[in-house]
Amino acid sequence: MSELRRGLDAEGLERYSRHLFLEGVGESGQAALRDASVLVVGAGGLGAPVVQYLAAAGVGTLAVADHDAVERSNLQRQVIHGESDIGRPKVESAREFVAELNPDVAFEAHETQLAPENARSLVSNYDFVVDAADNFPTRYLINDACELEGVPRSFGAVHRFEGQVATFVPDGPCYRCVFPEAPPPGAAPDCATAGVLGVLPGTVGCLQATEAMKWILEAGELLTEELLVYDALGPAFERVSIERNPDCPVCHGEMETLDASDYEGDCRVSRATRQS
Repeated sequence: MSELRRGLDAEGLERYSRHLFLEGVGESGQAALRDASVLVVGAGGLGAPVVQYLAAAGVGTLAVADHDAVERSNLQRQVIHGESDIGRPKVESAREFVAELNPDVAFEAHETQLAPENARSLVSNYDFVVDAADNFPTRYLINDACELEGVPRSFGAVHRFEGQVATFVPDGPCYRCVFPEAPPPGAAPDCATAGVLGVLPGTVGCLQATEAMKWILEAGELLTEELLVYDALGPAFERVSIERNPDCPVCHGEMETLDASDYEGDCRVSRATRQS
């Protein structure tokens, strides 16, 4: 009998049976999931399905970083929160959801806003990061902290009826290679201003969770050199090739520290950071 099977009780064998019988996952894959640690930044529309499916799959350590509380307007798409959670920290609502769904999972709550002062120490504690943020400064901060710490991550974003997904790994293109700077104010309004189709974050979040599991399982082809664009109204998927930008200051070692000025305005890397 394998080490994994010895470590699983009857309930565990039943819970993960569809993985254990699945070629490409099996006992070794389930053991890899059990031993993995994933940080999800954001417990909103994108983070909710990521948390739901990674917990269900048996990822051993699942962490969530979020500083917001649940609002009624969240419930149209943030499926791990309910009416009784309104006003509560999202990380606590997520903790209770995971505990009810899968008690095998060790949940770590970080009720904090990601900032240059804490980003590197936070992401370095985990094998993989899922960027489920809803704003540009946090996306750039996650990218830069993960690049400096050598941590792979999945990026996702939604806007009205369209979503984007990509996975960034060391030695590959990074978020700044694809988007060197944030769009000007008003060019890409957030969900609170522009609205979003309720099911869209579920689709994009599930794709991000899939990328995380593929990385853990070392299975399939990751979206490391492509940006996957999803049009919900089509419906249609478009794969856009991406490459490392030879002028990217993060990929090419010009950034050594995280400076708050790099996450203001257009989020370009400042001259001070390049020289540091």
